[in-house]
Amino acid sequence: MPIRKGFAVWEGSFREGKGSVKLGSGLFEAPYSAASRFESGPGTNPDELLGAAHAGCFSMALAMALSAQKTPPRKIETTADVDIEPDGPGFTITSIALHTTADVPGATEADFLKAAEAAKVGCPVSKALAATKISLDAHLKK
Repeated sequence: MPIRKGFAVWEGSFREGKGSVKLGSGLFEAPYSAASRFESGPGTNPDELLGAAHAGCFSMALAMALSAQKTPPRKIETTADVDIEPDGPGFTITSIALHTTADVPGATEADFLKAAEAAKVGCPVSKALAATKISLDAHLKK
C-alpha cells in the first residue's frame, strides 16, 4: 500500500501566526490560522480536514460493506461534526458525529444499519481515532 502524505507549514506565534496545509497529491492547498480554527476566520483547519477524511473513509467503508451484501449503493452522503474542546493548556477532539444518508436499492433497513455500524467501527480513520467518541446517525433513503 502506498504511503499518503500531508504537509503543513506554520510561521509565527500561535495567535498571530499563520500556516498552510497541502495534500501530497497537490490537489488541495489552503491557509490556516488560530482564527480559522477557533473563530470564524478565513481558511481551513485541522479539525475540518479530519472531518472530511473521516466522512470519506466511512462512506467508502459503507459502500464496501453494502456491496458485500449484494446491495451496492447508488449514493452515500456523509458529514462529520468534529467537536474540539479546551483541555487544560491545550485542546482535545472530544467527539465526532457521523451523519449519513444513503440510496441503496434492495437494502433492508436492518441490513443497512448493520453495514453502517460495521463501517463506523471498521473504517481506518475510525480505528485511528479509537480514543475519540464516535457516534452515528444513519438513514436509508426511501
